[in-house]
Amino acid sequence: MNSSLAKANKIRFPISAKLITSVTIIVLISLGSITMLVSWLVREDLKIEAEVNNYETNRRVAAEAEDLLRNIRAFSQILMYTENAMDRYSTMAQQAADYFFEQNSRVAAVAYILPGQTERVVINRRFFTTQIMDIAVVNSYFTENTALIRSAAAGETLILNLTPRFSRSIIAMFFPWNGGGACVLFSPERLNESFGSGSSLSYFINDQGDILAHPDFYMLSNGVNVSEDAFVRMMRESPDRTRQIITQDETGHSFYSAFTKLSIGGAAVITSIEYDKVFEGINATTRRNLYLTAAVLFISIMYVWFFSKSISLPLKALAAAALNIEGGNFDQEVKIKTKDEIGLLGNSFTRMSSALKIFGRFTNKDLAVKAMRGELKPGGLPKHATIFFSDIRGFTEKSENFTNTFGDEASNRIVFWLNNYLSKMIECVEKTGGVVDKFIGDAVMAHWGTATTSGNPTMDACNCVKAALMMRSEVIGINKARLNKDDPGNPFIQIGCGINTGIVTAGQIGSDLRMEYTVIGDPVNLASRTESLNKPFGTDILITEDTWNLVSEYFITEEMQSVTVKGKAEPVRIFAVINFADAKDGPRTLDEVRSLMGIVKPEETKVDTAAEEKKYKIGTRKTKEAKEAAPAKPEPKPRKTKGKKEE
Repeated sequence: MNSSLAKANKIRFPISAKLITSVTIIVLISLGSITMLVSWLVREDLKIEAEVNNYETNRRVAAEAEDLLRNIRAFSQILMYTENAMDRYSTMAQQAADYFFEQNSRVAAVAYILPGQTERVVINRRFFTTQIMDIAVVNSYFTENTALIRSAAAGETLILNLTPRFSRSIIAMFFPWNGGGACVLFSPERLNESFGSGSSLSYFINDQGDILAHPDFYMLSNGVNVSEDAFVRMMRESPDRTRQIITQDETGHSFYSAFTKLSIGGAAVITSIEYDKVFEGINATTRRNLYLTAAVLFISIMYVWFFSKSISLPLKALAAAALNIEGGNFDQEVKIKTKDEIGLLGNSFTRMSSALKIFGRFTNKDLAVKAMRGELKPGGLPKHATIFFSDIRGFTEKSENFTNTFGDEASNRIVFWLNNYLSKMIECVEKTGGVVDKFIGDAVMAHWGTATTSGNPTMDACNCVKAALMMRSEVIGINKARLNKDDPGNPFIQIGCGINTGIVTAGQIGSDLRMEYTVIGDPVNLASRTESLNKPFGTDILITEDTWNLVSEYFITEEMQSVTVKGKAEPVRIFAVINFADAKDGPRTLDEVRSLMGIVKPEETKVDTAAEEKKYKIGTRKTKEAKEAAPAKPEPKPRKTKGKKEE
């Protein structure tokens, strides 16, 4: 069998693969060459069209920007002429201003200075109200920049971006008027929207390279200057009023870039479109053609590969499922509809997967995966581990109460109740990196630092104590969720946990018929004995001195009475775990833990730490003479039953 598998692995190029390769080459050469030829021809057409469209877009938005500047300047001059022709503080002057701003709502304010006169500022109050802006900011701006208004009287036109100052898209245009200087503040919002429409990107700059209008508000609000851009420098040096070239940015992307210089204030409009965007359409068409080629190729090889596919695909599914199982995911179902040997193999594999899934519930999943991979070698290894034991207080009494209350249904009810409890305990162990060793009735045995470790014994011990505190929280939640406090099917739970750290022997222990991964050694026995001390001490989590030495700085603990353990010469120091050291809420003392968990504080004088060692009392056997001398027991009365007569 092994030799046949080895021969099968040597077949690298089966006949089906050769036929598929031949068909693939033919289809790719025929359809691929047609696709590439068509794509090349269309790309040339798109290139020419993109150049024309980008250039025309630049000229259109440049004309729009220049019209905006001319109109703003012309209308502002009309307002200033009207203001200057009449008493600027008269009702008619105010009405004229109101009418102007009603017709030019984008204008925020107009300021001008004529020779021999003081500065005059006319403000569009409605603009500032709708924009939620303070008018005082405008007055302070004009006050600070009176020199710019006066310099405009010399014939200089200046356009500035005031967005960083006002946190709104605002442009200031200084220009000469009537022997004096004037300034108008206006919003270029419509211009920003127009610049951002279409596939091209346009922006408006002044003679200093400051961006005045841009669809991206970030560029305006941060006062971005592009004077050092290579294309802008070329534009300034070029004698042409309008031109278009291909440029590249720092990342290597190519663009069609066009510029148009305006006749006002040395401003210019730049429009660009990314080279790759031009060919998005043809690229999409090429992709569709490639999909078509793939479809044709698929249909072609279907005739060649039909029968081989019916074998290879199921085998691939089986291989993938096997890899998942090797990775620890036992829940695998391989659906093979064929009625041949492959189908039989798939059904057998699914049943095997179900068996492994069930097996994973009977043992630790991580250990099962390690064993399957051969990572757990036979024999034992010394491990510095932390051992954990826990059980439910008074479980025997609770079991008897189940039996007395539910009769024949007691078994199902107690298993359901216990499984619910154990599921939450297991989750606490696995979340902290522990390994559940076994269940002993209601008791749980787990260990940290054996099959897996968190890095060092201290972290393993901390994780173990953390798991115990998590179990405490889960038990509190289970008890709080009880709707009926007297429900015999969901009794109140109290647990006891014992933790000890030391060198143990960890490994696969058992026989050829049955084997389990477990730990043995004196630290394991001490952990079990420590767990049994919770009842006499009135605690729920106890750790030994060896564990305490590792975790004392991470948890709040309280030392209990030292215990002399059978087989040890020196008394063992025992500590009760209260809470995390850095916990902001929860118990801070042992009495608070007892109150939280419903544990009755024992009288210190009556604490018997050896009680668990004396679970049984051996009675004396009575002699025949003693039995005869004992008074006779009365006959038991017949038990009455409901609904039936005694026969």
